Amino acid sequence: MMLADMGADVLRVDRAGGKPRSGPSFDLLARGRKSVGLDLKKPEGRAALLRMVQRADALLEGFRPGVMERLGLGPAECLAVNPKLVYGRMTGFGQTGPLAEAAGHDIDYIALSGALHGIGRAGGAPVPPLNLVGDFGGGGMLLAFGIVCALLEAQKSGKGQAIDAAMCDGSSLLMMMFHGFAAAGFHDPAKPGTNMLDTGAHFYEVYETADGQHMAVGAIEPQFYAELLAKLELDPSALPRQMDRASWPSLKERFAQVFRTRSRAEWTALFEGSDACVAPVLSIHDAAAHPHNAARDAFVDIAGIRQPAPAPRFSRTRPELPSPPSHPGADTEEGLAAWGFSADEISTLREKGAV
Repeated sequence: MMLADMGADVLRVDRAGGKPRSGPSFDLLARGRKSVGLDLKKPEGRAALLRMVQRADALLEGFRPGVMERLGLGPAECLAVNPKLVYGRMTGFGQTGPLAEAAGHDIDYIALSGALHGIGRAGGAPVPPLNLVGDFGGGGMLLAFGIVCALLEAQKSGKGQAIDAAMCDGSSLLMMMFHGFAAAGFHDPAKPGTNMLDTGAHFYEVYETADGQHMAVGAIEPQFYAELLAKLELDPSALPRQMDRASWPSLKERFAQVFRTRSRAEWTALFEGSDACVAPVLSIHDAAAHPHNAARDAFVDIAGIRQPAPAPRFSRTRPELPSPPSHPGADTEEGLAAWGFSADEISTLREKGAV
């Protein structure tokens, strides 16, 4: 999706043989690209894919290790027909190692990387952060970064290569700062929920408001903390020092009492535009309507569905609005034609059951 959002011509290859679907697709991650249905177990289907590989810059696959090789579509076969091809591989545990063949999901990968252990409140179980850290941050974004890096390298060397992107590796990489904090003795990984950024500190926490909503507080730096105290009408001289960890629990209780005296809207109005580093906790629906997000066109409507706009922003080039997602195989004829297949060739593939 990220590559397509930025203008890459991405063709999605789905499994052939599914029943045609009507109506809109809600698989928003599939926006911006067409889908062809190929049967890669048929020689004609494999040949069609290899033909597309000849003119492609990159191929991305997300099967378990060895599946593409068994289909005759591994890196060796694809690089043989296109030596400059970037062959991106996305798995949970990687192409090698004792767990390479094992099934898993985001929660398993971030558990093994150490990321999940650090997310949660003191005395409670770890809290899965949706599937953002493994699947998307440590997975999809890692592979997108790798694809772009390898494409830049291929421009210089004239040679392609395979990329082994693992969600376990990527989620470990996202924890880099905390490895440094732990080494410096600033973060205790054995005691999640007691450190500065994991809800241990009163100045980096979420507080309930009078109407049952929440405000997010992130006033780390002294000047921001001073602004926070001023807005809360708390006298700093009557409080323990900000970094006195022994006082964090009692200060959290004090902050909680104050935040429960006003509604989220009232607190939002009070903190708006200040340097106190306080923001309302919005749902995905509320976020689209927030004035700041609206001013930046951070959300767009595509086929009647509100969703995040392509990002980041560029000073000279602006990505076009992505097209709506397609159902699997919905664009087989159009997609193959755009990649050089004639009407007769597509008809032959259909007769042979390859599409």
